[in-house]
Amino acid sequence: MMKKVSLILLTLLFTVGAFAQDVTGKWKTVDDETGEAKSIVEIYKQDGKVYGKVVEILNPEKKDSKCDECPGSDKGKPIDGLVIIKGLSKDGDEYNDGKILDPTSGKLYKCYIELESANKLKVRGYVGFSLLGRTQYWSRVK
Repeated sequence: MMKKVSLILLTLLFTVGAFAQDVTGKWKTVDDETGEAKSIVEIYKQDGKVYGKVVEILNPEKKDSKCDECPGSDKGKPIDGLVIIKGLSKDGDEYNDGKILDPTSGKLYKCYIELESANKLKVRGYVGFSLLGRTQYWSRVK
């Protein structure tokens, strides 16, 4: 009987742990300088990589904003619907080796993301080494 209970608890812990490690879903982005909620980004997996797309802009005055400063094929595209996280690969507890686009400045940064908890995502954009960059904390949207 005790072995069954232990096995059930162990299975439950692994199930909860596996679920908690999933970065996919919708996340509310917050400006790390102003603390203002900016958008909802949907993080999804495609071809073994992780991507993030803006699915809602929260400020009504900026809903129709375009990425005027963006490089390449993203230039002039509406920010709503824009893929801003591109090509992250899972590496232990974090996802890295990809890029993040700041649609306001049009700058592209190296990026890594990591779950701080089931509902809190650490997003780090940087140039060169990860020490030189900015971190935002996004909260899961239910």
